[in-house]
Amino acid sequence: MSTLEIRGLKVSVDTENGPVEILKGVDLTIKSGETHAIMGPNGSGKSTLAYSIAGHPKYQITGGTVTLDGVDLLDMTVDERARAGLFLAMQYPVEVPGVSVSNFLRTAATALRGEAPKLRTWVGEVKSAMAALSMDPSFAERNVNEGFSGGEKKRHEIMQLELLKPKIAILDETDSGLDVDALRIVSEGVVRAKEANDLGVLLITHYTRILRYIKPDFVHVFADGRIVEEGGPELAEKLEANGYAEYVSK
Repeated sequence: MSTLEIRGLKVSVDTENGPVEILKGVDLTIKSGETHAIMGPNGSGKSTLAYSIAGHPKYQITGGTVTLDGVDLLDMTVDERARAGLFLAMQYPVEVPGVSVSNFLRTAATALRGEAPKLRTWVGEVKSAMAALSMDPSFAERNVNEGFSGGEKKRHEIMQLELLKPKIAILDETDSGLDVDALRIVSEGVVRAKEANDLGVLLITHYTRILRYIKPDFVHVFADGRIVEEGGPELAEKLEANGYAEYVSK
């Protein structure tokens, strides 16, 4: 059982006019096997939360704590956070020219496991993960995210999730830019990873469509850098019907 615990998290970014506070005191606890959905309007701070936890240097932590299994994540480098069991699927995955998908994945697995996976076993794992995500085998020899469609980028991230087996996964608008078929395939991959590894999931989204596949245990409404309401799956349906207007005005 793993636990990601966020307490009183405050985060600022530097602008031409000086620091601007984005997160204004976020409290959230995610445990193994739980799926938490964060929903809210654009500019409310949802992605800032994701990148701050992962260690993006743009975001300055000005208050609060983030721990994974009682260990302070904020004192760790980005790669140390990954080795501790944290995974971030980005809304806009970056390209890595000159590095093939197969080399990238094996290097990442080696860093996490402390030794290189046995090649024959690893090839089997990769082929199985690709088949489950309806990915052509030739995909493994392409450069990471270079020339990928939006759906290919997201499938690649979920392949990483399934192969690297983190403790806690933060998925930042994984449904962004996906057609109906890709959304289903990607969502099924998340569910497989959760069930296989007792994964804790923090899913950031604007819409309920992905929640029809990835059923949340908890829904949190984010507005103006805070969680302003919490509930179960029924809260997502309320948001779908009524939007965020009542929260934006708070």
